[in-house]
Amino acid sequence: MLETVVKRDRDLGTPARTSEQLVTLTIDGQTISVPEGTSVMRAAAEAGINIPKLCATDSLEAFGSCRLCLVEIEGRRGYPASCTTPAENGMVVRTETPKLHDLRVGVMELYISDHPLDCLTCPANGDCELQDMAGAVGLRNVRYGYAGANHLQDAKDESNPYFSYDPSKCIVCNRCVRACEETQGTYALTISGKGFDSRVAAGQSEAFLDSECVSCGACVQACPTSTLQEKTVIMMGQAEHSVVTTCAYCGVGCGFKAEMKGQEVVRMVPWKDGQANRGHSCVKGRFAWGYTTHKDRVLKPMIRKRITDPWQEVSWDTAINYAASEFRRIQEKYGRDSVGGIASSRCTNEETWLVQKLVRAAFGNNNVDTCARVCHSPTGYGLKQTMGESAGTQTFDSVMHTDVIILIGANPSSGHPVFASRMKRRLRQGAKLIVVDPRRIELVDGAHVKADYHLPLRPGTNTALLSALAHVIVTEGLVNEAFVAERCDAKSFNEWREFVSRPENSPEAMAPITGVPADDIRGAARLYATGGNGSIYYGLGVTEHSQGSTTVMAIANLAMATGNIGREGVGVNPLRGQNNVQGSCDMGSFPHELPGYRHVSDDAVRGEFEADWGVTLQPEPGLRLPNMFDAAVSGSFKALYCQAEDIIQSDPDTQHVAAALSAMECVVVQDLFLTETAKYAHVFLPGSTFLEKDGTFTNAERRISRVRKVMEPRNGMSDWEVTVALSNALGYPMNYRDPGEIMDEIARLTPTFAGVSFEKIDRMGSLQWPCNDAAPDGTPIMHVDEFVRGKGRFMITRYVPTDERSNRRFPLLLTTGRILSQYNVGAQTRRTANVLWHHEDVLEIHPQDAEDRGVNEGDWVGIESRAGQTVLRATITERVQPGVVYTTFHFPQSGANVVTTDNADWATDCPEYKVTAVQVTRVTQPSEWQRQWTQFEDVQQKLLRERIREEASVTK
Repeated sequence: MLETVVKRDRDLGTPARTSEQLVTLTIDGQTISVPEGTSVMRAAAEAGINIPKLCATDSLEAFGSCRLCLVEIEGRRGYPASCTTPAENGMVVRTETPKLHDLRVGVMELYISDHPLDCLTCPANGDCELQDMAGAVGLRNVRYGYAGANHLQDAKDESNPYFSYDPSKCIVCNRCVRACEETQGTYALTISGKGFDSRVAAGQSEAFLDSECVSCGACVQACPTSTLQEKTVIMMGQAEHSVVTTCAYCGVGCGFKAEMKGQEVVRMVPWKDGQANRGHSCVKGRFAWGYTTHKDRVLKPMIRKRITDPWQEVSWDTAINYAASEFRRIQEKYGRDSVGGIASSRCTNEETWLVQKLVRAAFGNNNVDTCARVCHSPTGYGLKQTMGESAGTQTFDSVMHTDVIILIGANPSSGHPVFASRMKRRLRQGAKLIVVDPRRIELVDGAHVKADYHLPLRPGTNTALLSALAHVIVTEGLVNEAFVAERCDAKSFNEWREFVSRPENSPEAMAPITGVPADDIRGAARLYATGGNGSIYYGLGVTEHSQGSTTVMAIANLAMATGNIGREGVGVNPLRGQNNVQGSCDMGSFPHELPGYRHVSDDAVRGEFEADWGVTLQPEPGLRLPNMFDAAVSGSFKALYCQAEDIIQSDPDTQHVAAALSAMECVVVQDLFLTETAKYAHVFLPGSTFLEKDGTFTNAERRISRVRKVMEPRNGMSDWEVTVALSNALGYPMNYRDPGEIMDEIARLTPTFAGVSFEKIDRMGSLQWPCNDAAPDGTPIMHVDEFVRGKGRFMITRYVPTDERSNRRFPLLLTTGRILSQYNVGAQTRRTANVLWHHEDVLEIHPQDAEDRGVNEGDWVGIESRAGQTVLRATITERVQPGVVYTTFHFPQSGANVVTTDNADWATDCPEYKVTAVQVTRVTQPSEWQRQWTQFEDVQQKLLRERIREEASVTK
């Protein structure tokens, strides 16, 4: 277990350099060889010699302002700063001499002369670089005193809910400013004033909360004093041990050090060695973990006969046995296929493995699905068809080697901010950007990053646009013929070439359909095909369409045709929404696939599982999520085990999902809070948070990272133990001592995980599957020499207009997405201070559409579709184009999915969240659905508050 006494990660002063050319120098008598470009400071640090420093840190480029790191170099005049001086062959360096000692002491005197001497009561006491350096240089007195001007009475800025800014302790080292620029890329901080008046400022000397600061924490992490300090540290003091674990928010999968006092989290610090995040973080992972101990958590199992009954708190045994008896009763009455389960993309690989195993082995059917059905199931289908593997091709680091990025249907600044920071860094270095999105997202025309092309297509026309891009590449001779001839299937390529070459697929023909000028399409296609390493990153704006699978295949076609597969800087890269959506798919949470994406009808594969599990498995695919809902409404599907998914709020056509749950005789929900779905439950099994788990998550780059328990489950049981207990109560024995044994079973039965173990992950930090005998250390980049399926297969991707299109009754198109401070259905982030940035879902509407409807900023507007109606507050913006409106879905009372319809992807049933025909009108009161929701919410909260706090049985 990676658990240590808390200590600051060793800082080598300046970033590492990579070069095949080495230089050799002598430092304090030691001969050292380092890559060309390495600073003298880092060379010394790698030799174990620590030169004093304050402005230097190895996460930022050298700045050379603090003057503590001065050294003597033979043959050079003066005392150069070691952080900004490159090592050279033959250089002889001395880091400690009487003169250097005097210079450093003098510098430290100046710092301390304008710094509070409150070390004993300072929150950074024990973790302060200024304090450390005063000791390192031997400072023993300060000659200058406090008689002159100083900053000791400067007012604190407490506006940010997570950290405090105390300018009286600022030494103007510029590290926070540089971290905001280099690491985060927001440029929200600056140094205001000159000379003695210099101070760090947010924005135009605004409060932090009111500025452009995105609260990523990079500035707090960089600060060498307590100028910027977490409020939890101020309140609780320094931690005494730390545990390395993995964030449970988005699919980036950031590594963190949970710094602890006993069972209490003091702060979450981005892990410097985290291979997905490289020591960076966002506001959610860094600060929004307070939901773990929120008062709303339900910590005791509860049961009830009807959803109108009060809850009864019972023991774990009573709840588990009751749930099992209900599942058995229902199957005996209605048949084997009348029950099913939902595996969570928020839970670990080991936990989702057990859920699909429970459904297949204990329920005896394949009625299991996961939230990937409603987000990235088209990725699995489309990439499997073209390249042979259902996952992205690259590492996140790969973006630093790209020359041209196509970003389609994704807004990483909001959904994947740590990756967005890395992408923006590469763009500032000169990479080109093509944004394909109906909205003008931040990356289109940010203050420091601007897209070379923004293709603001009409929602629902992705496939048409990609066909037009392909038309240009083929008809203008931009195909990488050598790559295609060597790596791809000739027959499918020739058929595809003929198809996209047709005049009806030209940019000119597609322009009236997509709304994108033909010249822009041609320019973007040429840039991608000829600009060097070309990479494609995409999100739910690709998959959540009626042609989601078609669009994924069209993306793969483009990458193969241009040879942008199989090396760094290229590839097809889906940005996964939830922390373990990739893992839940890998673990076999789909009704038609066993783990490793192998079809249930394959006798040989099924035989392996049957031999290991000691049970006969069904060869026919089970019900998908939408099928379960339809079957429940029609009366044939009667019971559901739902692990940590809020399907009422997250799935489309909310009223249909509610009707399905209401029709079931037993709904078992395992979650942290009484979610919208849990309000329809008959059995509530308290879940555990990621801080209470042991296991693994798999992120969007196929990276398997350890999740380590930092505190005991407050509910008394880990999620994997709950599923095991339910299976045992159903009569199918599961016997595991710990999650490591579950991973051993995963490795035994899943070829792509054959070489994975907790021991190997602990040793290597993380692993990217496939990890097996052919790739014992994992596979950072897929399809290097050949595609997984052998030859790359081109697919015909004919544009078929969605049935969900605007008309006279519903003239606008609604599309949905996410916002930085909130996450998915908001169950976690709404229970943190993140609500200060986003406390309600709003409807973005273009000024022209607002004017046509008499809508002003902040008005309440009704949004009506053929599925339902809701009411939101309007905000008028040119981020959306005329004819398009946009909202998020983080708050249950907003009812965004009340209006989304049952239209879905043709291949996978992934809902078409991104295209809903609506009408928007000014209103003065909530919708009928919202009134009903409020009444139902009041009743369910009352039943929760009045729960009977003693063991009882509702079966009597």
